[in-house]
Amino acid sequence: MRDYVTVCRGCCCGTVKKHPDYDHEEQVRRLTALAAASGDRLRVRTADCLDACEHSNVVVVKPRGRKPVWLGFVLQDETMDDLERWLTEGGPMPATLELNRIEPPAQRA
Repeated sequence: MRDYVTVCRGCCCGTVKKHPDYDHEEQVRRLTALAAASGDRLRVRTADCLDACEHSNVVVVKPRGRKPVWLGFVLQDETMDDLERWLTEGGPMPATLELNRIEPPAQRA
């Protein structure tokens, strides 16, 4: 079994139009490098739109055997550092990432 990370790159997430001060390509590069070093334990993919534009940049982590964790506003290096640490070490999600946790669009009323 693998962990999966889906990075939104649609109309709002991953664009310099909405977030001009963030290096979107570097974000995907960091995650791709992490996946390459994981020994096939982690897969990274991009999605055109995850329908959570009000929370861009959105990253969804699907740990093996657990429900997906939706993270919004992934726009700081510190957040990426915490995400990388979690994906590398496994275990529970760091408390610092709780601040970025969002409801999936299908669960919103």
